[in-house]
Amino acid sequence: MKTIAVADARHIDGYKVEIVFNDQKKKVVDFGTFLTTHSHPQYNKYKAEKNFKKFKIENGNIVWGKDWDMVFPV
Repeated sequence: MKTIAVADARHIDGYKVEIVFNDQKKKVVDFGTFLTTHSHPQYNKYKAEKNFKKFKIENGNIVWGKDWDMVFPV
């Protein structure tokens, strides 16, 4: 069985990201609730849409920041 991983992602609007997995399934994920209710001050910079949009795909995960400041593993 193949391990599921993030293959691609694109910012849609606000805190919404369309994620494409390596099995070609797509899912729109709204990170808004997490970003507006979290208790982790290091994530506050990602409340600004210009910073939120700077995610990347590394090792099959969607990550933010040079050192994976914020990561949502699959």
